Amino acid sequence: MNKTKGIVVAVLAIALGLGACNSGNMRRNPGKIYAPDMTYSQAYDAYTHNPNFADGETSRLPVNGTIARGHELPDHLVEGDTNAYKTFTTSMRFTDAELAEGGRLFNIYCGVCHGNKLDGQGPLYTSGKFVAMPANLKDSKYLSMTPGTMYAAIKFGKNMMGSYASQLDIKQRWMVIAYIKQIQSENGGAPFTFGAKEEHTAMAMEETKH
Repeated sequence: MNKTKGIVVAVLAIALGLGACNSGNMRRNPGKIYAPDMTYSQAYDAYTHNPNFADGETSRLPVNGTIARGHELPDHLVEGDTNAYKTFTTSMRFTDAELAEGGRLFNIYCGVCHGNKLDGQGPLYTSGKFVAMPANLKDSKYLSMTPGTMYAAIKFGKNMMGSYASQLDIKQRWMVIAYIKQIQSENGGAPFTFGAKEEHTAMAMEETKH
């Protein structure tokens, strides 16, 4: 009798155990979770209130002293500091492909006024939209203009020209300037100094392959 009772108890225990493990996909409560906030994390949409931060903002600024991958170091220029413009420059040097990209960007953002030939004969002027001719970048006044002064004009705008800081990032601004300086050097300007050395060009080509 005791043996039979033991067998019955064992069978019941096994049945209960199996029943607890397999609920036929009908179980709605999985039991206790050790860290429910990790299992069911709360997502917050950008620009919505977020109680996890003191200011209640979901969208966060970058950590101080950090630079997003693929971005350049910020420049120190401030609007109106013409002396700083004259000496401002960059250590960047550009491959032929990057100079071609600078030319493409110039034609998109600058050529409409300054002309694709840099002669001030852009379609906005030749169509009669502008009374005064935009800057002829092949003129002696602009052949000797420092790269930093050009950079400031792109960043802050100059006279009738508006700022292009939102359209061109730091590297793109220098690529456009390098393209301008390359054309100017072929038209009586100073020797071109923004070209990448051969080893830099070879390294860039290797990186492209990989």
